[in-house]
Amino acid sequence: MIKITLDVEGMACGMCEAHVNNAVRQNFAVKKVTSSHTKGKTEIIAQAPLDEEKLKAVILGLGYTVTKVQTEPYEKKGFSLFGKRGK
Repeated sequence: MIKITLDVEGMACGMCEAHVNNAVRQNFAVKKVTSSHTKGKTEIIAQAPLDEEKLKAVILGLGYTVTKVQTEPYEKKGFSLFGKRGK
């Protein structure tokens, strides 16, 4: 899985976050998307990489500007009953 972090300028409230999240969900196959207007960030978890130019265009169409895109591998953090064994 892939984690994509966007720096987004122009979000001012919770409704702005919802608009960005909904637009991402409607245009891309994503597992999870969250936005924070206070941090100016949107985090997306997806199975495969997304088209960065299309992603920027979708958000720009809402009136917000993507200033940075960072992509990295994502591993789900979860509880495991079977911890790592010693050597």
